[in-house]
Amino acid sequence: MYAICALLALLVFLPQLLRHFFPYFWQDANYLFQYLRCGVRISRYSTKKPFYSVLDSFLDNVKKQPEKPFIIFEDQVYSYQEAERRSNKVARALRSHAGLNHGDCVAVFIGNEPNFLWTWLALAKLGCIASLLNYNIRAKSLLHCFTCCGANVLLVAAELKSAVEEVLPTLREKNVSVYIFSDTSDNEDIQSLGDKINQASDEPLPQSLRDSINIHSKAAYIYTSGTTGLPKAAVVTHHRLWAACFLQGMLGVKSNDIIYINLPLYHSAGLLMGVLGAIERGITIVLSRKFSTSQFWNDCRKHNVTVIQYVGEVLRYLCNTPKSDSDRHHRVRLAIGNGARMDTWKEFLHRFGDIQVCECYGATEGNVGFINYIGRVGAIGREVFIHKKLFPYSLIKYDTEREEPVRDSRGFCKEVEKGETGLLVLKITKIAPFTGYAKNREQTEKKQIRDVLKKGDVYFNSGDLLKVDRDNFIYFQDRIGDTFRWKGENVATSEVESILILVDCIAEANVYGVLVPGHEGRTGMASVKLKEGKQFNAGDFFTTVAHHLPTYARPRFIRIQNSIEVTGTLKQLKVKLSKEGFNMDTIRDQLYFLDDKAKTYVPMTRSIYEAIINKEMRL
Repeated sequence: MYAICALLALLVFLPQLLRHFFPYFWQDANYLFQYLRCGVRISRYSTKKPFYSVLDSFLDNVKKQPEKPFIIFEDQVYSYQEAERRSNKVARALRSHAGLNHGDCVAVFIGNEPNFLWTWLALAKLGCIASLLNYNIRAKSLLHCFTCCGANVLLVAAELKSAVEEVLPTLREKNVSVYIFSDTSDNEDIQSLGDKINQASDEPLPQSLRDSINIHSKAAYIYTSGTTGLPKAAVVTHHRLWAACFLQGMLGVKSNDIIYINLPLYHSAGLLMGVLGAIERGITIVLSRKFSTSQFWNDCRKHNVTVIQYVGEVLRYLCNTPKSDSDRHHRVRLAIGNGARMDTWKEFLHRFGDIQVCECYGATEGNVGFINYIGRVGAIGREVFIHKKLFPYSLIKYDTEREEPVRDSRGFCKEVEKGETGLLVLKITKIAPFTGYAKNREQTEKKQIRDVLKKGDVYFNSGDLLKVDRDNFIYFQDRIGDTFRWKGENVATSEVESILILVDCIAEANVYGVLVPGHEGRTGMASVKLKEGKQFNAGDFFTTVAHHLPTYARPRFIRIQNSIEVTGTLKQLKVKLSKEGFNMDTIRDQLYFLDDKAKTYVPMTRSIYEAIINKEMRL
């Protein structure tokens, strides 16, 4: 009897005990359940004959809800059935005129428009691999990306014709067939595709065209953003497609939601997590050509959007728009993305209302990701014991000066303590593979670290510095290339940037390290964009920097620019700026120098510059 009473008492007090000792128990349990359920689904799909792909999920939606809006684009509405018919026509035109077969790689050079989606679906129906080219790249970079994938066919949007014509002689030498989404072509080396699509049948294509595809088959090449050099073509398998597709479901996206996608479709965030995730959910997509601060909320209100995506500085851009009485007049309940700074996150919620911000972490080529399903402001995820056992990873000590992991006397890497910053490395296993980069064995090998914790193990080098707090929340700190060492101290650029934007006149800031003759390491330099109508206030800038930052972290040089250059996914570019440094002979922008004695920033003069270059001035 006593045992029964004790058991009942335990059951009564169990919820309170869990809340006290394990405050996130139920959220962690639900996350693990969702995660494992996704794993079971992928396993089930992989064993089906024929293999059940994301395309098959789309085709099931066509059967279940043919008239439901699939794409809304510039006031045009395309149902799931209409998308099926249009993609069939594209597939048949490509098969007949470009001679495409299963396994062929096709380069896609198209912006955010329905033709991109019809083409993606068409290539999937033909069993082809889509190489998704960044529509902002030109000349050398365009040729580099095209060469990476080994494609013999290039599909081009009409508005991108001039970009292709720049490299057409080289493409002609490589016997590449170029097709443009236009009814006519005035260039004999570029064939029109629009007229051929119009004449093609919209009947479904036979399943046999993709019978040989399995979970490990290549589905696409998606290029890294190129913040540190020429883009690399990450190999994306059908397994990776499914893993990305399930994110929306794990975060609570329902079949009646409407998602707004303005991120570039050539990137994994826009296509995999956005479009293909929407297909898995069977929802409606409001597609925009590009991100626009002036149109963002108007589009959301007009189309009753409930889910939005963000990357990089998108949330900050939205917060920088003029305030309006209609800021909270919308139906958005969920924001999915990555790269939101803590201050921006708070400001976004305060201004635009009760929106659940789900910060995620992962790389296109990475083998493990994190999700902040709790909603802790600033965190990118949470460390959960079972998840870490299934997908092992570690935060290891990293020497920013030598640019390599710190190893002990046995040659193994050293793990950091909780609360310390370390390099994230993720163990490469059968269930967490690293598929590497197309035709780039050197870069594929470079992203792997061997003998990390024991002899023979292999880990994926994320290139990111993270830390885990006492509550097991994971926080992004910096990219290893973005952290520099000055006066014997490590300086995290993201931390300095978060301080600089506190200055009233500063709209955006990009911090990086620059070499100084006669000095070890790199000192800080900041490229800043001023707010409209504002002048650079050197005194205010110095006061803020001196108040918030230690002396070694304060930028020595300031460069005023009209705009901060970013990649297609809105990541700030630092490498070029770092190489340019503070060279007055090549930089035409206004430069400022930190004068410690005057306690302010002064305009860079020729005498100051030469004193630094000639090692007559110590910093």
